[in-house]
Amino acid sequence: MRRRVALLRSGPPLPLAVLSLALLHAHGASAQPAGGLDGPLTLKRTPQLTETLPPAERSQLPSLITGDRLSGRQDLETVVEGHATLRRGEVAITADRLEYYQPDDRARARGNVRVNQAGNVYEGPELELKLETFEGFFNNVRYSFLATGGHGEAQRIDFVDSNVSVARSATYTTCRREDYPGWMPAWLLSAATLTTDTEENVGVATDARLSFMGISTPPIPSVSFPLSNERKSGLLPPTIGVDNTNGIEISQPYYWNIAPNRDATFTPTLMSKRGLNLGSEFRYLEKEYSGSVRMDLMGSDRLVGQRYNETRAAQLQQLANGEIQASDLSFGAPPSTKRWGIWANHHQDFNAKALGLDSLAANININRVSDNDYWRDFTRTPTLAQRQLSNDASLNWSKGDWNGGIRALRYQTLQYSLSPIVPSYDRMPQITANYNKYDWHGFDVSLNLDYTRFRVNTILAGQPGFDINQQSQPDGDRALAIATISRPFITPSSFVIPKLQLNTASYNYFLPQSDVPRLTVNGTQYVNGVPYNPNSLYFFPTSSNRTVPTFSLDSGLIFERDANYFGRAFRQTLEPRAYYVYTPFRNQSMLPNYDSAANDFSFATIYTENAFSGNDRISDTNTLTLGVTSRLIDPDTGVEAARFGVAQRLRFSDQRVTLPGGTPVTDRASDLLLGAQINWTPKWSLDTVVQYNPDTRKSERSAITARYNPGPYRNLSAAFRYQAPTTPLATDGNKSFDVGWQWPLNDLWGDKGKDLGPGKGQGGGRWYAVGRLNYSLQDKKLTDGVLGFEYDGCCWIGRVVLQRITTGTVTANTRIMFQLEFVGFSSIGSSPMQTLRTNIQRYQPLRQPTEGPSRFTNYD
Repeated sequence: MRRRVALLRSGPPLPLAVLSLALLHAHGASAQPAGGLDGPLTLKRTPQLTETLPPAERSQLPSLITGDRLSGRQDLETVVEGHATLRRGEVAITADRLEYYQPDDRARARGNVRVNQAGNVYEGPELELKLETFEGFFNNVRYSFLATGGHGEAQRIDFVDSNVSVARSATYTTCRREDYPGWMPAWLLSAATLTTDTEENVGVATDARLSFMGISTPPIPSVSFPLSNERKSGLLPPTIGVDNTNGIEISQPYYWNIAPNRDATFTPTLMSKRGLNLGSEFRYLEKEYSGSVRMDLMGSDRLVGQRYNETRAAQLQQLANGEIQASDLSFGAPPSTKRWGIWANHHQDFNAKALGLDSLAANININRVSDNDYWRDFTRTPTLAQRQLSNDASLNWSKGDWNGGIRALRYQTLQYSLSPIVPSYDRMPQITANYNKYDWHGFDVSLNLDYTRFRVNTILAGQPGFDINQQSQPDGDRALAIATISRPFITPSSFVIPKLQLNTASYNYFLPQSDVPRLTVNGTQYVNGVPYNPNSLYFFPTSSNRTVPTFSLDSGLIFERDANYFGRAFRQTLEPRAYYVYTPFRNQSMLPNYDSAANDFSFATIYTENAFSGNDRISDTNTLTLGVTSRLIDPDTGVEAARFGVAQRLRFSDQRVTLPGGTPVTDRASDLLLGAQINWTPKWSLDTVVQYNPDTRKSERSAITARYNPGPYRNLSAAFRYQAPTTPLATDGNKSFDVGWQWPLNDLWGDKGKDLGPGKGQGGGRWYAVGRLNYSLQDKKLTDGVLGFEYDGCCWIGRVVLQRITTGTVTANTRIMFQLEFVGFSSIGSSPMQTLRTNIQRYQPLRQPTEGPSRFTNYD
């Protein structure tokens, strides 16, 4: 019998509410009763298929009905038999028999019913639905979802209305269905009822159980979850971890979706060795401002009392043994056991045009903790193991070639008696203005203005962080101006850049009376009219100025030739460079030093004018730096396959300007810098830098890093670093070896896996080893380490990772993290993902969020 085709348009829609699980939600499917065409059907060209149909457009789409036999009575019923199909937009319904009863607005499908809704498939023997009220049922449903590959079954789905449906005896899993008797998924979620509300994007499961490898959780009376990728208030999966500081650690986060642009997370954490920590984080995002605030509070930390008791017992034992005197006891009163931390950042954009500016923005950054030991007792905070916590607020503007800002910066320095640090100066405030003009009649011109008021807290001698030079100049103001003009002469094969710079600064600061000239009258010494007292910390105000000009000439040539090495064609370059700097000597020994330090000796600093960073010391310089670089470039792609370089600084006169306590530099030739970067293929890379001392014929510093990355989830890296001590008796040198890896263990027995694409792993049943070890060859101990394994079970991933973090010269924090991830659903345990990403170069997660598949990839 010839198949008939009918095109129907207009009329009420046909609903189809369907089951959804976490991260998915149901949509309505619709069809239309018979009616005549208003006109001929016209096909239109489109550059691409529409992924999501707007509701207004969906209601205007025609319905296409096909079948072997079409019969019915006008205004009563319509029946389609044999290969019956109803298609409308993104929804297609097929069955052995389709019936529509117009008087009660009821549709019925019987026999091999299949519904494809935007790639999501639902199958069952019987579907009955009222069109207008969206009421009905679907018996013995099997369903699968395109986005996650998840699937399951339900004994029955009841459609309450167009948004709400209730599935009974429902299951869900993302494990791929295997075709053999007795197959059971590795994990399975089952629920007595599963209610979905597509308007609220919420699903509620009652009497829910999660089974894994045949082991089921106790029944959960009720659990809710989002039906889409949109955020939803509720409990997040708990995390469980173990470490030597906290003991067993259990966290139960609660997420509050306040608004589309605001949310908050509350995380109580119970530590078996320490007590309860309450964490909270609030985030907000507006058109003109954004930011976040995190606060952690621990009302009573047992670790503080334990540490105090240990210190007290040790000192009392030393006192009993006669090793110390009673005056040497330092444990004092018990410290507070209340611990807290706050971390906040805020960015604000203002209406700059109203003020005649191009941009105007403010930033606030706050990092504060309760005590000095916070950094080593809480290692998973936003500041991690930092010991100088910056707290600053700034207002920045720009207009044309000008920009500037005002800033207030204050540090909280966390001291540690076994490893004290000298705190940085606070800037209260710092005001800057900068002008940059390029190619002004061939010249580049810049002007940098800076006024800073420096402050530092008083630290008494013998206390951690005390520095005699800093405490001798605790406060001061500095006004700074740097004017620069240069004239670049650049051609494709050469460049010459003469530059003239003028650096001037004015200081108002305080000097201790010991540094001020004294006047003796009648046998009594006076300082500024005050009798001199060598035991007094009295400071006298003073001021100083300095102006330092600098001339530099940077020049270089670029030669190219075609070359062939190891069977590969290259474009080889030879790039000699000469950089001359002259800065006359200006005595700066009496000036305070707020922000200057010696530059690290490297390829990045050897071609600079000043031997110091910051602006308080301008080195007198009469040097010529000579260097040459050669590169091998792929002529087809432009990719640099190799780079080799060498540079040395020649000094024509001594450098007499030094940092406080430093000595003049008298060497006529600096150490020799040699470096190489080789990226011969995308799989291999080698990077090495050597600082060679020609006088001692030894390396002062060297670093060699190699990486092997032959394919996805295969990465090996190794690095050797050596830093010679500053003096033969100094202990500030370093010699360490660092190795990291991510590698499939299945490669060892020939199982290479499959390339399933980024973020999808390489197939189930595969083990991966991950880790990084940093070993000090000088101290002969492991400083930091990460060691773990991952198992990809296709629909689930197991991870176990051990991490060691050094938190002091003799202390370390060790923790173990277990995680079980149910792909496409949820995870339990303590996630090690941030640890792996931070420590292992080029680490690739076995699963990553990817763009959802098109509905046309599963189109009927």
